Amino acid sequence: MPNYRRWRRAGSTFFFTLALERRGSGLLVAEIARLREAFRRTQAERRFSLDAVVVLPDHLHAVLTLAPGDADYATLWRLVKTRFSHGLPMGSRRPSHLARGERGLWQRRFWEHLVRDEADYAAHVAYCWANPVKHGLVGNPMDWPYSSLHRDHRLGLVPPEWQGIWPEGPFGE
Repeated sequence: MPNYRRWRRAGSTFFFTLALERRGSGLLVAEIARLREAFRRTQAERRFSLDAVVVLPDHLHAVLTLAPGDADYATLWRLVKTRFSHGLPMGSRRPSHLARGERGLWQRRFWEHLVRDEADYAAHVAYCWANPVKHGLVGNPMDWPYSSLHRDHRLGLVPPEWQGIWPEGPFGE
């Protein structure tokens, strides 16, 4: 197994990708209220800032800033995943899921990227906003209902080029 090292920086901003165990599932959007509640409860407890998020049928991307003094994003995601999964039917579980008491709904790992500067931050927020178009779910990011793009638009934080138009160019990773 590779010797993978995760960044642990309290109060830092990270980009994350989390996926369901069963790719192709529509569970995240079918249970969007459950996912929103899981985020709400975890955010009240952990006090992180959810800077950008997009929820797709089988995975999500998020840019979040940890609270000052908090570097434990693994526990944050464990709480979101557990709270979302509670009360849902079990997924197909392997012996390793059974041994760990997991429900088999989420992929065990997640991908994280430490956001290094303003340009990196803007690129990862844009990646979240553009992802539904990338996956062919909509033709325009504003047409995807499960995105922080709408919140940021209401708050006047969306640059003019994102207000109903998908700008050209590479976004994110």
